[in-house]
Amino acid sequence: MDALDREAIGALDSERLLDDILGLPAQLGDALWRVESAGLEAHDSPGGLVVAGMGGSAIGGDLARAALGDQASRPILAARGYGLPPWTTPDTTVLCASYSGDTEETLACYESAGALGAHRVVVTAGGQLAELARADGVGVIPVPGGFQPRAALAYLLVASLEVAALCGAGPRLAAEIDVAAGHLEKLAGEWGPDAAEDSLAKSLARSLNGTVPVIAGAGLTSALAYRWKTQINENAKLPAFYGELPELDHNEIAGWDGAAALAPFSAIFLYDCDSHPRLRTRIELTEQRIAPSARFTSVVSTRGESALERVCSLVLLGDLVSFYLAVLAGVDPTPVVALVQLKQALAERE
Repeated sequence: MDALDREAIGALDSERLLDDILGLPAQLGDALWRVESAGLEAHDSPGGLVVAGMGGSAIGGDLARAALGDQASRPILAARGYGLPPWTTPDTTVLCASYSGDTEETLACYESAGALGAHRVVVTAGGQLAELARADGVGVIPVPGGFQPRAALAYLLVASLEVAALCGAGPRLAAEIDVAAGHLEKLAGEWGPDAAEDSLAKSLARSLNGTVPVIAGAGLTSALAYRWKTQINENAKLPAFYGELPELDHNEIAGWDGAAALAPFSAIFLYDCDSHPRLRTRIELTEQRIAPSARFTSVVSTRGESALERVCSLVLLGDLVSFYLAVLAGVDPTPVVALVQLKQALAERE
């Protein structure tokens, strides 16, 4: 199957995941309204912000940090696991992010933050996390139900940005969020299912099809590279990996010498125009060095004026590329059977 039109997509997209991907612009505005409606109070947290979550619920914190860039005045870090960073203190705000509200790692972090006396905020669609927070008088940012957690990114990103502003870790970006939504509307038309077959998103998906993608980021795009990797994993049900420049030039680049003998690998370098000028040089030289061992390589640039616009542009592009890869592979992009089965197995061993 190589068609990427609405007919081909409709035959596989049983739960209309594409609608959620294309709905990203509207979700940004709705997310902002939901945070404002939560009635959260500003508070000063000299210790910064920790976003505790897993998978699609955690990436919002990483992307918020990227979007704030040099405007961030305090640490903003994600905690993926059962515990908080050891430097977390009562002067730290902990945003516990779990779309389902039942993620066991995030629930453990919620309890840890409470024991430390840290300021807690919750963003969730419900579950145990919402129940605990409301019982404890902790502020809850409500997220609408019906999404796959990875498709609710706009809500987790905006929640992270707004909580960062409330705790003094960065400026408020409400105006930038509105502008980014309009920017994404245009890009959705350029890259969506009704776009030409040689559009960027469709072309990238066809070039990556049948390969093991390695996504590399640098600076602002490092978290985006991870997002692309995980979206390919979940949507297309394919192995994919990510790296970060300049670090990968000190180790991973050597491994590419043996890549061709193992599997058909491909490499995508995500570039931002505001990166250090030496990073562009590194990307060019790294791509040249590994190209003989890769089936396909490409440099993909962010689009937009503000850092938030540029972050969101590659979120949308990566989501569409991973979705199109699923269609090309003939798989339904929504179900993640492996994740569900593992959670069930863990529950049986409690």
